[in-house]
Amino acid sequence: MKFTGTKNYVSTEDLSMAVNATIALERPLIIKGEPGTGKTLLAIEVAQSLDMELIEWHVKSTTKASQGLYEYDAVTRLRDSQLGDERVKDIKNYIKKGKLWEAFDSEKQVVLSVSYTHLTLPTTPYV
Repeated sequence: MKFTGTKNYVSTEDLSMAVNATIALERPLIIKGEPGTGKTLLAIEVAQSLDMELIEWHVKSTTKASQGLYEYDAVTRLRDSQLGDERVKDIKNYIKKGKLWEAFDSEKQVVLSVSYTHLTLPTTPYV
């Protein structure tokens, strides 16, 4: 399986070589660039053309890096313990796996797309 581009994505020789080296070495490939330059489209096309799962993680300015691995719901666990719920004995009931965890835990190699969502405030003042 080699990536050479698709009908929707024209890949340069250098980019195709980087993607294929990443796949062969089972290492991450980090693509950075200005918004709208095709980074997300590249991830989608690589996943589709090589029949790989695509995991998308949309981050924003308030996202913590640890959320990529997991989130622990201490509030729900505290509430369940106060109500005498038996689930509190197993902490797994309160761990929500993040997108990075999903990618690392996958049986097969996956494409993980991490995209930054800009939050914009309205420019018109409220009246």
